[in-house]
Amino acid sequence: MHPAPSVIIFTTLSGLGFGLLVFLGLGFPPVTGWVAFVFFLIAYALSVGGLLASTFHLGHPERALKAFRQWRTSWLSREAIAAVAALLVMGLYALFAVFFGTRIAALGWIGAALSLATVITTAMIYTQIKAVPRWHQALTPLHLTTASLAGGALLAGQITLAQIFLFLGGIIQIAHWLRGDGRFAQAGQSIASATGLSEAGRISAFEAPHTGTNYLLREMVHAVGRKHAQRLRIIALGLGFALPLTLILIPGASHGLGGLAVLSHILGMLASRWLFFAQAEHVVGLYYGARG
Repeated sequence: MHPAPSVIIFTTLSGLGFGLLVFLGLGFPPVTGWVAFVFFLIAYALSVGGLLASTFHLGHPERALKAFRQWRTSWLSREAIAAVAALLVMGLYALFAVFFGTRIAALGWIGAALSLATVITTAMIYTQIKAVPRWHQALTPLHLTTASLAGGALLAGQITLAQIFLFLGGIIQIAHWLRGDGRFAQAGQSIASATGLSEAGRISAFEAPHTGTNYLLREMVHAVGRKHAQRLRIIALGLGFALPLTLILIPGASHGLGGLAVLSHILGMLASRWLFFAQAEHVVGLYYGARG
């Protein structure tokens, strides 16, 4: 699929922001006053900034409010509701922590649960798409959730938890790539199934459906060279997980190294998200004789 900058920024920043809100809601770190204000400012800047970036990929951003109506059947609607609920609850929790020096534990736990639910619902938007076999697997929500918690733990300064989630996140990232590489073939999709002519035997395209491009080709078909993809995977894994883990494992690591670990993780996640979308093969490509 076409790796639109808006969705790359959205999934990267919102994952970091809501991941940080999870830990703040659980009391990690147990901050109040102006220190808490800085932490919540960072969390909200990332979360809200990511959500705003996502609207740039909508054909009609002015209709974004309609996303809240289909919560019974749409993961996008559930994500919107969870995000707003999380931001409201955590905003109230932050109000007491910053201005009254009081952390209301129950409120924080609810906000943390809603923040985690937002990350999971975001992941399920992609997981439930059967037309993209690479995403349609159990490792997709695990990958996006562990990456979010790894980034959140880094931003929260929770070194031990960050080590755990970075290690798990790196393993799951590799597993998601390896399993995803064979998902299209395992799904058994072909031009026959794409055109609904499976019973007719072997099907091949006589000529292209049309001579020009269209929305489906621009959005759903994107080819990535194998060598290019492998290099980006090394960059994503190295910057996103390996380097940050190495930096925070250094005894007596300073705040400077911690900041470098966060920066490295963000850059690695941007590369990972680019690949997440660029390597997602949509079955519609079969109809146009283009798998990419």
